[in-house]
Amino acid sequence: MDNWNAAVQKAGIDRRVRAEGSEVGDTPRVEGAEVIVRYLERLGVKHVFGVPGGAIEPIYNALARSERRGGVRAVVARHEAGAAFMADGYARETGKIGVAIATSGPGATNLITGVACAYANHVPMLVITGQPPIHSFGKGALQDSSCSGINTVGMFRHCTRYNSLVSHADQLEIKLVSALMQACQTPGGPAHLSIPVDILRAEVRAPSPTADYTSLLRLKPSMVDLHAVRELQGELERAARPVFLIGNGCGEAIEAILKLAEATNALFITTPDGKGFINPRHRAYRGVFGFGGHASADTLLRSVPDLVVAFGTGFGEFNSAGWCGNLLNGRLIHVDSSEENLMRSPMARLHVRGRILSVCAHLLESLGPYTATNVVELVDPHSEAGNPHVALHAAEQCDADTAPIKPQRLMKELSRRFPPNTRFLADAGNSMTWAIHYLQPRNRRAARSSDRAVPPRKDARSGTASWLRVTTDFASMGWAIGAAVGVARGNPDCPVVCITGDGSYLMSGQEITVAAAEGLSIVFIVLNDAAYGMVMHGQRMARAEPIGFDLPQVDYRLLALSMGIPGHVIDSPADLDALDLDEILQRKGPTMLDVRIDREEVPPMFQRLKALGSVK
Repeated sequence: MDNWNAAVQKAGIDRRVRAEGSEVGDTPRVEGAEVIVRYLERLGVKHVFGVPGGAIEPIYNALARSERRGGVRAVVARHEAGAAFMADGYARETGKIGVAIATSGPGATNLITGVACAYANHVPMLVITGQPPIHSFGKGALQDSSCSGINTVGMFRHCTRYNSLVSHADQLEIKLVSALMQACQTPGGPAHLSIPVDILRAEVRAPSPTADYTSLLRLKPSMVDLHAVRELQGELERAARPVFLIGNGCGEAIEAILKLAEATNALFITTPDGKGFINPRHRAYRGVFGFGGHASADTLLRSVPDLVVAFGTGFGEFNSAGWCGNLLNGRLIHVDSSEENLMRSPMARLHVRGRILSVCAHLLESLGPYTATNVVELVDPHSEAGNPHVALHAAEQCDADTAPIKPQRLMKELSRRFPPNTRFLADAGNSMTWAIHYLQPRNRRAARSSDRAVPPRKDARSGTASWLRVTTDFASMGWAIGAAVGVARGNPDCPVVCITGDGSYLMSGQEITVAAAEGLSIVFIVLNDAAYGMVMHGQRMARAEPIGFDLPQVDYRLLALSMGIPGHVIDSPADLDALDLDEILQRKGPTMLDVRIDREEVPPMFQRLKALGSVK
């Protein structure tokens, strides 16, 4: 046995020596999987998310070696869709590309929902799936995902920015760089590589340690249409009542946009997925326009402003209140770096193409000095009353002391009790509706960098981290559960709160065990009403047949305890007050809050039913 071990060890050493090209004049060579991991190391990626399998074993071997040298570390999900959601959250929080990996066959197909969600929300992601050895294609190999089996490359074609089978080892590096470039370029999204296991094991030329091959990925182009910028400047100078709409592509430019609002005396509103970039207690803020939005935002647009400037949005259903004519008309000017977004506003008076930060910088320089008016001053950040300029639906329920707890009161307490640097993620369904409408954290980002309670972090899509993250266009249930793990893994210094429904949790709740294994401080709040709440209320509002919305009564605290995770049942505001939140947030691990909400409270979701044609 000793001789056998010695022989195996020598063979391994010989192979590594040969692979690394230690002899003078040799070109260094490494396994294909090692090339992938070295690129990720150079890009500063610290974690990848996936589920292991035989067809991607070489990648996990390379990850193990990388972790030992302080590089990339594997986070193992419980389901591949959860892994894609985690990569999504990681990318949004860190500004680095998210990476999701899965084996061939069902491993790859399980990824698709999470990848499609990232595609619809423009989240940069590298997706790697395995294949059986290429010589076995068409022979009925286990989990054959080639064009002669279950064609996963064909499936990913519709939800990726780049999608390719690596059919030869010499293709690997160029296709990897192409995938990374396409994922990170505007408008951003997933790029997929399907790689046979024998190519992952094949020896290829090692990436040059001196070549700066990642610079193209790190640098953002600053090109702008200067002629259009000058036209926009003229429009702003002539406007007496300008309104700004801030979308989810504005994170990098939010400071400049707010300074521009200050310079032009503009009021501003946000899309549902843009709310997290601003301070909701801002005196110039008039609420969210779109799904879960505020009457004050709609009133502002109906009050006939002479100019509406929309920054960084694609005017999807949720972000345009179902393509509302009060927004999409000849008063609109659309500023965006994404041509896909600009194509959705053909009625606009002016389109300004370019990096939003650069556009705003040009405008601020051209407009010259200005006097601070409506932007610097904030509503009292310590007041529990919220922003008086934002009209809340059923505002009286925010102070209700009844049990079961009102969702409105829950959102008020979350706003009041969690620290300023908390990252909230709201899942698809009523969870997102309640959060978009009622969350108003105190001490959030102010208009000037010196006023911030928390330094900004970079966001993959737009430059600065958002305190509220939602998924709009594709709106996958369960997204927030996995994404919360990715956010916390990417930034363990900030508290993370996942607001999800019991329907979403029953789909994807197993990912809470990843948070436990990783020691991540995440508070999972399950809005427990024993129903698919949006379905139930939608049927009632549309006077449809009441069918298919009931869920079983589940004690999610006990479910968490069975996994070694502490939990609490919340029936009333008093139960929330009794929580030792400091202790919960200091734990190196997740906590479950099973919140028994009043299921009879109707969320502000009328716009969604109108878009479906269910109501007039």
